[in-house]
Order: sequence, then structure tokens, then C-alpha cells
Amino acid sequence: MFDQLEIVEERYEQLNELLSDPDVVSDTDKLREYSKEQADLQKTVEVYRNYKSIKEQLDDALEMLSEASDAEEEAMIKEEIAELKPQIPQFEEEMKLLLIPKDPNDDKNVVMEIRGAAGGDEAAIFAGDLFRMYSRFAEEQGWKIDIMETNESDHGGYKEISFTIIGNGAFSKLKFENGAHRVQRIPATESGGRIHTSTATVAVLPEVEDVEIEIRQEDLRIETYRSSGSGGQHVNTTDSAVRITHIPTGIVATSSEKSQIKNREKALKLLKTRVYDKMLQEETDKYAEQRKSAVGTGDRSERIRTYNYPQNRVTDHRIGLTIQKLDQIMEGKINEIIDALTIAEQTSKLEALNDGTL
Repeated sequence: MFDQLEIVEERYEQLNELLSDPDVVSDTDKLREYSKEQADLQKTVEVYRNYKSIKEQLDDALEMLSEASDAEEEAMIKEEIAELKPQIPQFEEEMKLLLIPKDPNDDKNVVMEIRGAAGGDEAAIFAGDLFRMYSRFAEEQGWKIDIMETNESDHGGYKEISFTIIGNGAFSKLKFENGAHRVQRIPATESGGRIHTSTATVAVLPEVEDVEIEIRQEDLRIETYRSSGSGGQHVNTTDSAVRITHIPTGIVATSSEKSQIKNREKALKLLKTRVYDKMLQEETDKYAEQRKSAVGTGDRSERIRTYNYPQNRVTDHRIGLTIQKLDQIMEGKINEIIDALTIAEQTSKLEALNDGTL
């Protein structure tokens, strides 16, 4: 571990020098790349330097203790040692966590797609409830939401909805939401008071930058069409809605706002994200064959969580977490779940780091 930390500190110092090099300063791409790398290493270097400082102070105190000339001096040194010693294992644990390879997508914005699955109208209503939950959570984090594509249900909620969540670290917190969510409750339309079970699927995709994936123009089929409106003055009288198909994969993205230019931009961004996600999913499938993560394989058919309304209970099946606060969670208070899943992932990666499989 300490050999790795020395390498990290050396690289951090090297980056300091590079960022003051006139050739780097004048190159925008290199400046951005080195600045980001330095920012990613800064926390690890700070903790390592604090650890070395505490370790040095402790070694000095132990040496002074062996040379203490009277009881009063010995008592003072022992007090200092008692204060310093517990900090060493704390720093070592923190450094281990910081050395875990970071998901390169963690800092990115998120494209989320929620679809009603099993359960008909009730599944669509639940999809709408999940969208509201994530919207409230994003609002609490100070993030922005940009709706990209919607297909509303006649009885409320959404058959499907795609939206971007824009905010620093959005993917790091929301990536665990990927999978099938199950709800157990009495639907408003149920006259007999029977509890129904329905599901909605959530896909969490890191937003793709143009530099990460190249899509050739000749691989795209772009169509415009007249989107359906709510009637009266809201009916779309021009062919402003846009549908883009990626011919090699068959992946489709649409956008149907009033501006055709904005629709092309949004649909293309959504399409790139979906194509990139397909590539990531293929990589995830290969990785899952070698080692199954503590928080699941990333398979969206995998049931990850149950929301039980009669018992005011939410259970995350991946880590066996049950919380009796469903009312609060549906208002976007999902930090407790996210924190528990983050710890589970870190623990899993630490185990992999220790046994050499990461």
C-alpha cells in the first residue's frame, strides 16, 4: 500500500510542475486533463501526508519517552502518545479506501430511464412515483433535471420517461438505482382492497461526452414527425419531433419539444448515451462472469428493491437493508440507502484489492 502511495505522491508533484509549464498552460486539452488528474489525487496525497506527519510525531514521542528524565515529563509524553496512536489505524483505513480504483464515470451527469414494467396502469403510476422521488432527491442535492423523452400513461404516471440529471457526482450516487423496482400496495382503482404487486425498471447511464464515443453520420437515420399533443392550442402543427435510429445497433432515441433544432440535439445526446451504455453493458457482463459485485451485476432485470406501502417499508435485496420510512423515501430522502450501498461496494472492492482480483 505504501509503495502505491509513494507513486501517487510523486505523480501529484509531477503534475504540479506540469501545470506551471508554459507549453501545458497554452494547451487547453492538456491543461484540463492534468488539472482533473491532480484534483483526483489531491485527497489521497493530503491524507497520506497527514499520516506521515502523525507517524513521525508518534515515533518522536516514543523516542522521547525512552529518554524521559522525570515522572512529569513521562506523563506528558504518554498523554501525547495516547492521542496520536489511535489516529494511525484510522488514517490507514482511509488510505485503503482512497486507493480503491475510482469509477471513471462517478463525476458525470446521469441519464435516467424509467419504464413501467409488469402491472399495467399501476406500473406506469409507480414509474411516475419513482420519477418524482428522484426529482426530489436531485432538488435536495442542488442538481438540475432536463426531461428528454416521455410517454405518458392515460391513467397517470409514465409508460416511460428519460431525463438528464445535471450535477457534480450525480452518477456516483445514482448508479446503484439501476435495476427492477417492485411496489406492493392497494391501487386507487382496486375496489376490493387487495394488494397488487407491480414493477418498474430504472436504467442509470453516465452522460456521454463527444470525445468518448464517435458515431458516424452515415450510421444514423434521422426522421421528423408531428408529435401528438393534448388537444386544442397545444396540438403540434409542424413536423418538429425528431426520431434518430443508430442503424448498426437498432437503438432509437426521440425528442418532441417545439424546437426541431433542440429536438435533434437532445435525441442525438440520448442516442449516444444509449449506444455507449450498450458497450458498457457488454463489458459489465464480461466482468460479472468473473466476479459478482456485492450490489449486483448491473442487470436491469434483476429485482433490486421492494417498496411495501401497507408496512411503510423499503427493502434493498442486494444488501438485505430494510427501512421503515417508505413515506420519507418517496419524498426523495434516499441518502440512507445510497450510503449503505456505497459502503457495500467499497467493502467488496477492498476485499478484491486484498485478494488481488481487482
